[in-house]
Amino acid sequence: MLHVDMDAFYVSVELLRRPELRGRPVVVGGSGPRGVVAAASYEARAFGVFSAMPSTRARQLCPHAVFLAGDHATYAQVSARVMAAFGEVTPLVEPLSLDEAFLDVTSVRRLHGDGPTIARSLRDRVRAEEGLTCSVGVATSKFVAKLASKAAKPRATPEGPRPGPGVVVVAPGDERRFVQRLDVRELWGVGPATFEKLQRLGVRTVAQLAALDVDVLRSVLGDAAGRHLHELAHARDDRPVVPDAPPKSVSHEETYATDLVDLAVLRREVVRQADAVASRLRRAGLTGRTVQLKVRFGDFRTITRSTTLDVPLDTGPEIARAAKALLDRLDLAGGVRLLGVGVSGLGDDSGRQLSLIDVGAGWEDASRAVDLIRDRFGDAAIGPAAATTSQGLKLVRRGAQQWGPGDPDEGAQG
Repeated sequence: MLHVDMDAFYVSVELLRRPELRGRPVVVGGSGPRGVVAAASYEARAFGVFSAMPSTRARQLCPHAVFLAGDHATYAQVSARVMAAFGEVTPLVEPLSLDEAFLDVTSVRRLHGDGPTIARSLRDRVRAEEGLTCSVGVATSKFVAKLASKAAKPRATPEGPRPGPGVVVVAPGDERRFVQRLDVRELWGVGPATFEKLQRLGVRTVAQLAALDVDVLRSVLGDAAGRHLHELAHARDDRPVVPDAPPKSVSHEETYATDLVDLAVLRREVVRQADAVASRLRRAGLTGRTVQLKVRFGDFRTITRSTTLDVPLDTGPEIARAAKALLDRLDLAGGVRLLGVGVSGLGDDSGRQLSLIDVGAGWEDASRAVDLIRDRFGDAAIGPAAATTSQGLKLVRRGAQQWGPGDPDEGAQG
């Protein structure tokens, strides 16, 4: 198994376009007061800046850093090329995100060489074709390979970035020794709450965790979590690489620069998001039965509501109708910080049956016409009337809001 992880991916892509920023602390992410860091250069990490940190905190730690807005569309294009290169080596590629993937190279070793050879070849190819670097872990399981790729990465230091080995190999039979020397927080599933419980048991390292009886862990952490961590502490992970896993849901959510309190405004936001979700469903040839609404209030309290329909759907008006019905039942007096619309219970669109609503309103044919117009003239050519503003159509761009809203003074980011 290989785990390939791009090094500071979003920042590295930006530096290809802005080479004059090389060697400086650079942060990519949401620029507004509610934005978060998507990625930080190793120069910025030396000041304590890391991904998922609030952008305001990152500015405090590193005020001289260059802050760039994220460009999800470009990152997705680069990622697609990198993943395609992986697919030329082995058909067993499981993307985890835009910047990392698992590869099972067991069946292609006769053609391409052993795991370490393939890992080094992939690093050389990504650097040559994209001008980017990646770190690769090689092991007999996905879990250990992921830990190995982290050990292969560059390091941020006050004196500047220090290159990592690039490729770290955990040989068969050496998995337990490699894993058990690590801090227990390196394990999947050990967050702050779990770590606090483990500390009360005197556990700080994986070796200490492995020494505990599984029944002790089950009693403290619960049956599933206890068994899970016991297996990981002994480097046991038999999960296969799963390529082309079908999506379980399609959704879009946005954080707003200021809390929204007007129900009419929120209903328009639901229409915008439902249109975007429906478009993605149709492009993937999918329909769904369950419509979900996610709301985060100004006090950070987050709730989700859902409704399951009798027939599968893939049109914006249908999704919006169901989501607005969920919205109308909520008390929104505290203001809405984040709103999201999603569809789950997915299947291919071959089983879609026309409802009476479809026959009367013609939304299916209208949606197909919208798709054709967007394919020819771009997404900005047409959209719901509710999405129009004095500046034109307020588009929902996939990934544009992934790291929070921009500064309100800089204009809407869509």
